[in-house]
Amino acid sequence: MWVAVLVGAAGCYLLKLAGLSVPRRLLDEPHVRRVAAALPIGLLAALAAVQSVTDGRHLTVDARLAGVAVALVAIWRRAPFLVVIGLAAATTALLRLAAG
Repeated sequence: MWVAVLVGAAGCYLLKLAGLSVPRRLLDEPHVRRVAAALPIGLLAALAAVQSVTDGRHLTVDARLAGVAVALVAIWRRAPFLVVIGLAAATTALLRLAAG
């Protein structure tokens, strides 16, 4: 187990070091900036999607998906972030409570 932890830590360090060694002129290019700005959004959206519709290794439709739907409507209506989170959590909790 410790070998895996140490190898993972070394890999993260080397990846960070590789990112720091990229020449500045490459980072200043417009298409690189666009990709760098969009990448965290895409990764976070993918994580949220996976966490919303999977249970272990299986796809599932449950109260979490309803919470995401309510959050999407709240975002569409331009609700503040904390309101979006609160509505999604409340929807999920109430549906789980109702389901027993």
